[in-house]
Amino acid sequence: MNRIWITGFRDYELGIFNNKDPKITVINYALNKILTHAINDGCKWLITGGQLGIEQWAIEQALQLKETKFPEFKVAMMTPFIDFGENWKENKQLKLGDLKKRVDFSSAVYNDSYKNPQQLRGYQNFMLAHTESSVIFYDTEAENSRAKFDYNAMQFYATNHDYPIKLIDFDRLQEYADEFQLENSDY
Repeated sequence: MNRIWITGFRDYELGIFNNKDPKITVINYALNKILTHAINDGCKWLITGGQLGIEQWAIEQALQLKETKFPEFKVAMMTPFIDFGENWKENKQLKLGDLKKRVDFSSAVYNDSYKNPQQLRGYQNFMLAHTESSVIFYDTEAENSRAKFDYNAMQFYATNHDYPIKLIDFDRLQEYADEFQLENSDY
């Protein structure tokens, strides 16, 4: 496994509206564990998008691991289209721009503005074709989550390809929260 795709819930889908939310601590703990395990198993690249929530937090954790433990690890941000994020609030646009500067590679799958949903399906196909496995933070009970489209695409792709999918649902997130609490009893 050389390249992994990590995606999932948007921040607002988890009820996270600021960077001080304690849920982010647990999610970052989970992402750090997942990435460390993947790197130790031979993963060389994290390839993800720049979506608010899991994707941006995954980039931040990967960059931190690259800085502190695994300098050879690489991070790529692939956005679906060229003007991705331009309609976001200014502070979120600035964060996206900062992450684009800090990753090893950044580009858009479509070198054009958003035109139609077919671009998002093309983006999913690109991500699946350029990674060997994925981790998705998604719960099938969360029907309104946009992550369900990525999850469905991953499952469909895996029917004809050797493509492991690791699902991090709410129960697994609770297990990570319990692990974090045990390891950080003074937190």
